[in-house]
Amino acid sequence: MQQLMTIEKNEPIADQVYRLVLDGDTSDITMPGQFVNISLPGFFLRRPISVCDWSNGKLVLIYKVVGKGTEYMSTLKAGTQLDILSGLGNGFDMSKAGSAPLLVGGGVGTPPMYGLAKRLVLAGKPVNVILGFASEKDAFYLDEFDALNDLYDFGCEGFEGKGSGSSDTQGQNGHPHNGYPQVRVFTATVDGSLGKKGFVTDCLGEIAECTHYFACGPIPMLKALKSAMGEKISGELSLEERMGCGFGACVGCSVMTKEGTRKVCSDGPVFAADVLLV
Repeated sequence: MQQLMTIEKNEPIADQVYRLVLDGDTSDITMPGQFVNISLPGFFLRRPISVCDWSNGKLVLIYKVVGKGTEYMSTLKAGTQLDILSGLGNGFDMSKAGSAPLLVGGGVGTPPMYGLAKRLVLAGKPVNVILGFASEKDAFYLDEFDALNDLYDFGCEGFEGKGSGSSDTQGQNGHPHNGYPQVRVFTATVDGSLGKKGFVTDCLGEIAECTHYFACGPIPMLKALKSAMGEKISGELSLEERMGCGFGACVGCSVMTKEGTRKVCSDGPVFAADVLLV
């Protein structure tokens, strides 16, 4: 869907990382892991940005300033209208999560993990999350992930709320869960300034069980994670790739897989881990 969406907020949340909140029609966003393509005045190509979260009439995007386009985007003020193609790509298949899903995000691969974690919790799944950043100043959304433990307090779909008869249990993050699904967040930074020093794979020893894993981040991270998880555990990987059109017409984002050439924008960006050549 092509539409004009209005900026409600555009604010920095970490070093060169911004949170963009837009008002508009989100009805064509149907699963976590999809993305939007943003047209910016004076720039020929649209900018593809993963969806962090969405609700009826509100879209949350998180992006990092890495070039002139995103630098320009960081200057846009509330009230500005943006031409957006939304509901693009294939997202994560939540039906494969099993009883103990693992979510792994690296840097700006973190945002789609939030939208996925939120919906898995609302579906009654306990979730383990591993987030990797270069340093503490690059980290973001840790509090937001932790707050997912409180979703049932607000009568969200899939939860009965407190007082259901189950006894309180204390979660790792200090929240009482009343037996409801828990979100456990582990963090790794390359310089050791936050969480475990090292990479996301260095946190895997903290995970007692994994039925299926979902991940988004740079190729080296995805490659290391896939190798560490092995072939016995299924997974889905979301690729970060430069895109031209965003809907499969220009084939500029093509990648080779075990099933032949695939377009990241329309066949992905989410692929089964076992078909990717990473």
